Amino acid sequence: METRPTTDQDLDSFVDTLHAAFGRFPETRTEGGGGVWWAALEMDRNLFAMTEDGRPIGTAGAYSFELTLPGEILVPVSGVTAVGVLPSHRRQGVLSAMMRHQLTELRARGEFLSVLLASEALIYRRFGYGPATYTQRLTVPRHQGALAVPRARAAAEAPATGSVEVLRRAECGEILEEVYDRYRRTQPGALSRPHRWWALGAGQPPIAPAPRYVAVHRDADGVPDGYASYSLGEPDTLTVDETIATDDAVFTALARFVLGHDLVGQVVFKHVPPGHPLRWQLADSRAGEVSNDTDWLWARLLDVPRALTSRGWFMDGELVLDVDDPFLDEHDRYLLTVRDGKAECVPTDREPDLSLDVSDLGSVYLGGTAPSTLVRAGHIRAHNPGAATLADALFRTERAPHCLHWF
Repeated sequence: METRPTTDQDLDSFVDTLHAAFGRFPETRTEGGGGVWWAALEMDRNLFAMTEDGRPIGTAGAYSFELTLPGEILVPVSGVTAVGVLPSHRRQGVLSAMMRHQLTELRARGEFLSVLLASEALIYRRFGYGPATYTQRLTVPRHQGALAVPRARAAAEAPATGSVEVLRRAECGEILEEVYDRYRRTQPGALSRPHRWWALGAGQPPIAPAPRYVAVHRDADGVPDGYASYSLGEPDTLTVDETIATDDAVFTALARFVLGHDLVGQVVFKHVPPGHPLRWQLADSRAGEVSNDTDWLWARLLDVPRALTSRGWFMDGELVLDVDDPFLDEHDRYLLTVRDGKAECVPTDREPDLSLDVSDLGSVYLGGTAPSTLVRAGHIRAHNPGAATLADALFRTERAPHCLHWF
């Protein structure tokens, strides 16, 4: 078996092999090659696993994104995707060979971080990825969807007025692209959506050209500052693909709009961050039913010092991290020193405060998982009583990470 990069000429074979790995058939592309989730594949960043006689048996790809780190810092990141092995060649080392080849290639490109969405939770931890952001589905019966007005809000000055306009997806592509881009630049854990994704209709709604209504919120000056993409289906369910808002007041206005929609039995918000205030805003505090509470974005550190010094920090402190990376056969110890929002990370021979796998470092990196949780779970070993508490305080962020983008 060999692993080789793909070219534009390999696109059809790549798509066919990937779909065969999952037992599916490709959808029909629209005129111009768009309208399907793989339309934005970057063929110069993809890999084929081949048999000796030249037959493709496995695929792995990567997109070029920007990721927003804590502190509203934007960094380039590889979004690993399209990973599959034909059923006839599984458990023969094909996947491990592709993933090792890919990680080596990403490092050669000078990248320090990669991310992915895991189809199965058991697969990618062994390659050094850890779940870093989480998402939930929130279902609210319409007759229980009234929002309360908290006393603190009622006593404060009235918020700036705005308006909601209902458009069809085909009418507001530029608005969606612009509003999402403003949102993702301030939301830790959010990924960019390159223009070609929107132009090609690649991905899931509202990027994909599937029929959707879009509630567009505009501020007092008429500038779009939020949207909710939604559709109605059976049985009397309004499903919101995503709600994008530049602040909480805009989110509340959009939530009030969809929760007040006529001829609807229930409203389903597909992607809500854990701990989002919407449940607290419901007059009936039991009305919101949480389901599909799951991980979303997984992170993999390729260069620990660069990764830790690239994000923003909100407390001063010092930790010695003993990091094990068994997949790449590496083991290193680092002194992390944070002062005035900036970090320094250098090799050290000091005794460790925490010993952890690189996948666990990926989980805590964006602030979505508390180190103490992984200590209690037996993933991370704390070598002194205060290490977990200090790590919690250091890695905590001002805003919980959340990712909506599907790739």
